[in-house]
Amino acid sequence: MPTHHTTRTPARPTGRAVTLGLALGALAGAGWLAGMIYTLITWQL
Repeated sequence: MPTHHTTRTPARPTGRAVTLGLALGALAGAGWLAGMIYTLITWQL
């Protein structure tokens, strides 16, 4: 028998945090890419 008590955690709180982090990272990357494209287009005008 284990001597320590384990506490039950909700289903997957870390999974949701990882998904949210990946989504925010993808949005930030898309925004950065759009900014770079805009800069390159306006630089040549």
